[in-house]
Amino acid sequence: MGKRGSRSQSQLLGSLTKKQKKHLRDFGEEHPFYDRVSRKEAKPQTCQLSESSDTSSSESEAESEPEQVSGYHRLLATLKNVSKEEEEEEEEEEDSVMDETEMNLEDGDSDISEEEDMAAESTDMQSSVASPADPEGKDGHGPPGTSEESPEEFTDAKHESLFSLETNFLEEESGGDSSPKASQDPFVQHVNTKLKEKEIQAVATNPKTTHQLKWPILGQVVFSSKFQKLETFKPPKDIDLKSVHLQKPLESTWIKTNSQFLSGPQKSNSPFTPLQKELFLIMNSYRDLFYPERTALKNGEEIRHVYCLHVINHVLKANAQVLGNNSRRRSQKLGVGDDDDFRDQGLTRPKVLIVVPFREAALRVVQLFISLLEGDSKKKIIVSNKKRFNGEYGSDPEERPPNLKRPEDYEAVFVGNIDDHFRIGVAILQRSIRLYAPFYSSDILIASPLGLRTIIGGEGEKKRDFDFLSSIELLIIDQADIYLMQNWEHVLHLMNHMNLLPLDSHGVDFSRVRMWSLNNWSKYYRQTLLFGALQDAQINSVFNKYCVNVQGQVAVRSVPMTGSISRVLVQLPHVFQRMQVESLASVIDARFNFFVNKILPQYRDAVMSHTLIYVPSYFDFVRLRNYFKKEELNFAHICEYTQKSGVSRARHFFLQGEKQFLLLTERFHFYKRYTIKGIRNLIFYELPTYPHFYSEVCNMLRATSRGEEAAWTCTVLYSKYDAQRLAAVVGVERAAQMLQSKKNVHLFITGER
Repeated sequence: MGKRGSRSQSQLLGSLTKKQKKHLRDFGEEHPFYDRVSRKEAKPQTCQLSESSDTSSSESEAESEPEQVSGYHRLLATLKNVSKEEEEEEEEEEDSVMDETEMNLEDGDSDISEEEDMAAESTDMQSSVASPADPEGKDGHGPPGTSEESPEEFTDAKHESLFSLETNFLEEESGGDSSPKASQDPFVQHVNTKLKEKEIQAVATNPKTTHQLKWPILGQVVFSSKFQKLETFKPPKDIDLKSVHLQKPLESTWIKTNSQFLSGPQKSNSPFTPLQKELFLIMNSYRDLFYPERTALKNGEEIRHVYCLHVINHVLKANAQVLGNNSRRRSQKLGVGDDDDFRDQGLTRPKVLIVVPFREAALRVVQLFISLLEGDSKKKIIVSNKKRFNGEYGSDPEERPPNLKRPEDYEAVFVGNIDDHFRIGVAILQRSIRLYAPFYSSDILIASPLGLRTIIGGEGEKKRDFDFLSSIELLIIDQADIYLMQNWEHVLHLMNHMNLLPLDSHGVDFSRVRMWSLNNWSKYYRQTLLFGALQDAQINSVFNKYCVNVQGQVAVRSVPMTGSISRVLVQLPHVFQRMQVESLASVIDARFNFFVNKILPQYRDAVMSHTLIYVPSYFDFVRLRNYFKKEELNFAHICEYTQKSGVSRARHFFLQGEKQFLLLTERFHFYKRYTIKGIRNLIFYELPTYPHFYSEVCNMLRATSRGEEAAWTCTVLYSKYDAQRLAAVVGVERAAQMLQSKKNVHLFITGER
């Protein structure tokens, strides 16, 4: 092997270009683009190297095992003699994030060494060679903390030491919680709150105490708590940034980041809009919050800005506390001092979980993080893997058809990349951000319910992991109403796995873990922020059942005075028929029997053709579809799973009158917003989840008006358990009258001239 082997190596080395040599030195293998199929030794070498690169945290570790890739190691040794001039030329050729990094180093913004610059460059190269054959590569990474991940399931392993909390120390200029005002900081007060065993045991039996206040912008605000103390407050007229205890550099960066919302009638010296001020005061008090009036059109971005400020403020304070204690421990002699003074972290590192429905929302959250840390500073912050992130979470505006006409709220919700299966870890250390961090090395997790569900798994599954949820201190569920249209079971599954004791230690230093975390009391210290567009029983249930914060809960309970029925433009009689229901569990069967026995017989006659039946629940839709097939009724059906050709046929047959009935699911209307033509009779099997869907569907009748307006009908089924949805459609006063009335039938007429 001696001479022949060395000759073949020198020939191979001589045939490589500069970029190929650099890739070979960084990764231990040639770029896949240049692979020769005839070389059989490439496969095992690639396999062995992927294992070592997954477990390594720097380039030096990846190159320190010559026995695994002996041939390549000798080849790499010859490449070490490449001159520095060649390296500089190669770096200039690379179009990567490292251009910004080198500029930062000249400004003195970071202490990153040249080796880590090369590491960041290599991760960008790695992103460009990810194999498209792997279907899960799009998700950012596979299950966190597993050593069996393929290289395509990308996690940034190169910056592990740079962003490690254990090996870094607090810089003097960044400031910490060592100031004399630290005791007034809401963060310090919250994490230092001490609970007793008796208080925890009493939570299960204590009745919830509530107190209602009226705030200027939020309206009716309900404070509640299961702990004995219940403190309420009203918002002050004016607040400044110093009074809310923002961590550096947020005091200077927030005003610029939020400037788009501060123009207009607002006072120029106010850092918050009136809505942001009231929301942030609740957030900063570490109470749980449910705000059901967040809409994509009106205030969605305004709210996203303020909760991102709270997230970054929380993470910077928590990390500053850890790094400050690292410095104190280093300066003290071993064995001196009380270990309890240094209890500053949870059982795992992730502190914040942000649940958003689409990749576009995750992109905007990360962009806000960068803006909040960077501001108008001349020093650009370091963002690793930014190019890859923009590619995977961004969107091409040309992909959307130009002639697509949809309502404004639809355009606002379904903007950008609407993939709903993703998860990404974000690590923040002082003024640097690491995207695609492994979950157990992340401070913030951003994911969709589906992306989390595929990691958490179910009982009996071999590959499942939910330890990363054990020490979440801040949970944000944004756009909760959209999850009702996706799969609400994923949200419930997530909540059932929050703040459980981890099955593995994950290398934690137990002497640094807070006592309430060791006692498995983390859920009593977790703040949950829940934002949605509507009051819904399922969302209310999650807030009431899973939010047991020691600081208490705040829910906004503003009621709609005018319902969406006022936006119906067609002249139409609306007949609301109330069902008699004994219990909540019997509602589903009672509705089906009422429809089959009382409503459907009125529409079986051929005269009552062109009848659209609007069904919010997919399970009710399947039950009705099976019944219609069994009874051999002349009908068509459209749901969210129907193929495009099937949708076109059903719409055509219904318009022409060849099909008497059309079953339509709410989720299909939510995702498509097609105008169904040919409707003459309308049946709402259940009140819509979104109140504005009621007026939208009713207004479809005018799409094909051929003089039969006098024969149009609309029938709505409801029960006493539909009070919230009924109030959103007809208004709170009318809903109260309808529910308390002895009559079971109520008539409304819209569009009168």
